[in-house]
Amino acid sequence: MPEGPSVRKFQLLTAPFVGQVVAKVGGSTRKINVNDLNALRLQDSQVHGKNLYLAFVATEGPLGATAGETVLRREAASGASSSAQGGQEQVGAPETHPQDEELLELQHSRSEPPDAAEGPGNWLRFHFGLYGSVRANEFSRAKTANKRGDWKDPVPRLVLHFGSGGFLVFYNCRMHWCSSPRADPASDILSVEFHRGQALDALRAPHPICYTLLDQRYFSGLGNIIKNEILYLAKIHPLTPGSLLAVSDLEHLLDCAVQFSSDWLHSKLHCQGLHTRIYQKEQCPLGHAVMKGTFGPSGGFKRLTWWCPQCQPEALSRDRDPSPVTK
Repeated sequence: MPEGPSVRKFQLLTAPFVGQVVAKVGGSTRKINVNDLNALRLQDSQVHGKNLYLAFVATEGPLGATAGETVLRREAASGASSSAQGGQEQVGAPETHPQDEELLELQHSRSEPPDAAEGPGNWLRFHFGLYGSVRANEFSRAKTANKRGDWKDPVPRLVLHFGSGGFLVFYNCRMHWCSSPRADPASDILSVEFHRGQALDALRAPHPICYTLLDQRYFSGLGNIIKNEILYLAKIHPLTPGSLLAVSDLEHLLDCAVQFSSDWLHSKLHCQGLHTRIYQKEQCPLGHAVMKGTFGPSGGFKRLTWWCPQCQPEALSRDRDPSPVTK
């Protein structure tokens, strides 16, 4: 699922459309009534952690609905949203296994606090799933054939055509309306307001360090790729309880998190690929065999983890039982 640097780039793609009016809508989403977006003006675009927020307002004019009327219409239509989507513009074929993907997204978002004001509002929140993306003035095309040998292009969840002639396309994402963005710059690893003291306190908890790093309350925007890479850079075993680590080790881990995330964003902005050291690798840069396991808190979402037993030696207390599933 897209991590902080990717969503930051998505926001930059939407920024040039701020101030423009939606002329036509399409997409396969059933989460919102896309017709509500017709004739609205894109007022603002913000990113917080792994979430993108777009603000829409009614256009001025005698025939345009007011913002209040738009919200009331949306509330009235919400109960019949699913049936209304049947007659909307569809681009491409239905997506494969959307229920499985949404279940993964739901599990993954459990570590995030709910929006401060979910429900009717003029902000549309986007949370991206596996291979989720935003494209400006172009559609995603199939790069390989599926298992049946068909070359089917991905189906957009939402397409916004603007009066200028440009358009935005959103893939593999969940959307809902809210009255304001969930904004906590102190927990956003790419924010200049990132609070290192708060992050250090979280890392000191007696939990495996790989669990804490994915807690979006303290490390908003940090995902599984960043987690694997920075643990390797800091030479820390993923199941090491934070309470066993020296403050200097935790400080170094935070330095790695901020630097790696910033470097990744820089690479994305310059259309350069990400060169990982440990994520999905069979050997580390020093040639050691890499191990892979599935780790996560009891009752929580389990994530694949790669580590080098030689570069990241185990330093765990004997009484822990993380119940990993290793491969």
